[in-house]
Amino acid sequence: MKKKILVIHTGGTISMSEDHETGAVTPSEENPLTNQTSALLQLADIMVAEPFHLPSPHITPAEMLLLKNIIEEYDEKHGIEGVVITHGTDTLEETAYFLDLTVQFSHPIVVTGAMRSSNEIGADGLYNLISSIKVAASDEARDKGVLVVLNDEIHTAENVTKTHTSNVSTFQSPQYGPIGIVTKRGVFFHHAPTTHEKYSIQHVSKRVALIKAHAGLDSSMLFALRDMEFDGVVIEALGQGNVPPSAVEGILGLIKKQIPVVLVSRCFNGIVQDIYGYEGGGKHLKDIGVIFSNGLNGQKARLKLLIGLASNRKQKEIDEMFQV
Repeated sequence: MKKKILVIHTGGTISMSEDHETGAVTPSEENPLTNQTSALLQLADIMVAEPFHLPSPHITPAEMLLLKNIIEEYDEKHGIEGVVITHGTDTLEETAYFLDLTVQFSHPIVVTGAMRSSNEIGADGLYNLISSIKVAASDEARDKGVLVVLNDEIHTAENVTKTHTSNVSTFQSPQYGPIGIVTKRGVFFHHAPTTHEKYSIQHVSKRVALIKAHAGLDSSMLFALRDMEFDGVVIEALGQGNVPPSAVEGILGLIKKQIPVVLVSRCFNGIVQDIYGYEGGGKHLKDIGVIFSNGLNGQKARLKLLIGLASNRKQKEIDEMFQV
């Protein structure tokens, strides 16, 4: 019996076309993937939703929350057994991770996209969509969190990131690699996540900033964020979790205002640790109250902090969230 799969189209390159005269890639009047629904019915019992049609730089946490609500509503009303979301690639990993942390749904959720628009030579959108439906309909995909499927690879939402501006193999999981593959014979998993996190939220109104440390970073931007009354700040720190000493006063200013500061590394391999004891070093930052993240990149740490704040968690509880 075919699985009941909800396909949600949100926009992005996967639903765009190239103008052969100008070379510009823009949204089509009609989503070309919608025309393929009949062909996809061979793979599963397909239901289609198109809540919005946006390039991924236009996606905000508000759209992510809407997707969460749509999935849970369809599950309640129709008893769906899997979800596939087509999405632009620029912020795909962020939407996938947001849903991974917030959706109360036990069946597979797969997010996919394309690096080439629908009418370009070598267009990968339909192929990735077919692969994703196969994964969403797979019994083995259950209990693995939100998955990202492109280019025959299956990645976890927590670890995957876009690593190349244009290559079709852009999505990689630094340090860990994919957890499975899609072949002509089927779907095969060779790894599985060891932890699962779920947080209940109703809104995404908190403001969380993300800044990148660099040689000579001072406190001016940090003071500005404090004075603008941001609710949280994530810093992509140097190396194992260090910042220039000139930034320490600004970090202290945020912490004194009870604005949580989360530290990740700007390196895409490794995790931040409280190793160095000099001013601005990891141990110094840990001692003054900075929260250290266990391996997330900056954009995902920002979403996790936003979710923690939206679920009314206190500083100690937020700290514990980032140790999972």
